[in-house]
Amino acid sequence: MRIYRQLEASGDTRPLVLAIGFFDGLHRGHREIVKAVLRLRRPGYRAAALTFRNHPATHLRPEHVPALLTTLEERVNLLASTGVDELYLVPFDDRIASIEARAFLEDVLVGKLGIRALVFGDDFRFGAHRGGDARLAEDVLRALGVAVHAVAPLLDEGDPVSSTRIRAALGCGDFETVNRLLGEPYALRGRVVLGHGRGHALGFPTANLDVAAEKTLPRDGVYRATARVDGRDHQSLVSIGDNPTFGGGPKTVEAWLLDFSRSMYGEELALRDFHFIREQRTFSNVEELVAQMQEDATHVHFPAFSLT
Repeated sequence: MRIYRQLEASGDTRPLVLAIGFFDGLHRGHREIVKAVLRLRRPGYRAAALTFRNHPATHLRPEHVPALLTTLEERVNLLASTGVDELYLVPFDDRIASIEARAFLEDVLVGKLGIRALVFGDDFRFGAHRGGDARLAEDVLRALGVAVHAVAPLLDEGDPVSSTRIRAALGCGDFETVNRLLGEPYALRGRVVLGHGRGHALGFPTANLDVAAEKTLPRDGVYRATARVDGRDHQSLVSIGDNPTFGGGPKTVEAWLLDFSRSMYGEELALRDFHFIREQRTFSNVEELVAQMQEDATHVHFPAFSLT
């Protein structure tokens, strides 16, 4: 997938079909938009997505910026996995925010990018003051010979699949809903960094993940999960919270890997397949905490699998 970092002609004169959106999480609803673009790609055409490096709220409503389901790197990799040929990845800034809706369609998408078809969710708004919608896009672009496809929301159990709904499910630790709406397991990734070293002293050495600040975390608590490091999967326990037994502090993500002992500092660790075990608790003393950790550890000793 080729990436362009500005809304300018690429020099490639082949016809372009374009999907536009922020695509946080690239959930099942987003994938319907991308699928529509790929269906429109004819031999000799290019299929592309246009998205923003930063959430538009960081510029328009900085006091109401949502936590994100995916980091920028994760979002780019997910879009690349769909099979689109190109990605327009641009910052949402004053220049973008000030373009009037009609000018965005006529001057940018048609005039500069040369699109032949545009696909977006039917609730997508664009242009200065969010003045553009599906009706305006259809009126303006069809008059210019450009096809327009507004994709209706994908419903799940009667409600639209949305990033907001997925974030709410994460806040409840409802991973059945999270994974179903995403279409794949939710994952946390980060480099392993030095922590306080308490886990070693307690007999449960943990890997402390440096998770991107913008990433949505599940509710505080202890989870069973699959940890992937160095190309291999390991059963693990994951603790998310502020360590109240030790006086609290910044929220951390710590993973204890079953039957794993080597140092991982500086390496990337990925966690997926989360299953909620219990809420975060404050213990009266270290002995109570260790006893609970030993109980928690029984959740990752899965029975042997047999084909017979």
